Amino acid sequence: MNANSLRGKTAVVTGTASGIGRAVAIMLANNGATVFGGDIAPATADDTTFPELNVTTTKCDVTAEQDVIHLIEMAAAQTGKIDILVNNAGVGMVKQIPDVSEEDWDYCMGVNVKGPFLCSKHAISYMSNGGSIINISSNAGLLPRAHDPVYSTSKGALIALTRSLALCHSVDQIRVNAVCPGPVGETVMMDQGLQATGDPAAAYQATVDASPIARAAGRMIHVDEVAAAVLYLASDASLMVTGTSIAIDGGKSLGVPPAAMANN
Repeated sequence: MNANSLRGKTAVVTGTASGIGRAVAIMLANNGATVFGGDIAPATADDTTFPELNVTTTKCDVTAEQDVIHLIEMAAAQTGKIDILVNNAGVGMVKQIPDVSEEDWDYCMGVNVKGPFLCSKHAISYMSNGGSIINISSNAGLLPRAHDPVYSTSKGALIALTRSLALCHSVDQIRVNAVCPGPVGETVMMDQGLQATGDPAAAYQATVDASPIARAAGRMIHVDEVAAAVLYLASDASLMVTGTSIAIDGGKSLGVPPAAMANN
């Protein structure tokens, strides 16, 4: 894909302060898009986060409809349209169901499901010439995990929202797809999760070993690998792709233990 593959396109990305969202914003801008980013973290209001790139950022809580409207209308006011929406903002939750409060549930579902719903709802009206909505789900939405059932549920719901939006808006030439990463290094969520185990180094290695491909590479997934999938789905190269969920997890969502895969 060349550096001008998204020239003339307007993109809105949530959760751009760090990690996957920041990598996506940079990837889209480097390929010619005009990018508008939002994040609840105050740092995102500082455009020096994206030096010399066509990226404008603002504070945005995706669970607050007025914040979402502000982000969407900021983008539309400058370019008159929205071509690409990347619903990336998300939160984790490592708790068992008996320990989950109503507030915990509402928080996780609010950011991971309500946020993409609100952003899609308000962006669609600016996609009169078609567009691409990309939801950052998780391989936990494809294969639920025992240690974070609420998070897994929220990401499964996001995949269902992806398919519903794709079905309802294909007539509008709006494509909707999900990217489902496995364990991604270089993210706040992963750092917090590793630290919470009490032995980050051992937890890192165990996470890498859970995927035969990651184990062979000796590392977790890079944010740029996720961003590359988003770039493909945002571009005209994926014109016939909608309603899909692309797993980027080294085969972990296949549900087969690494040893069994190695013996096949």
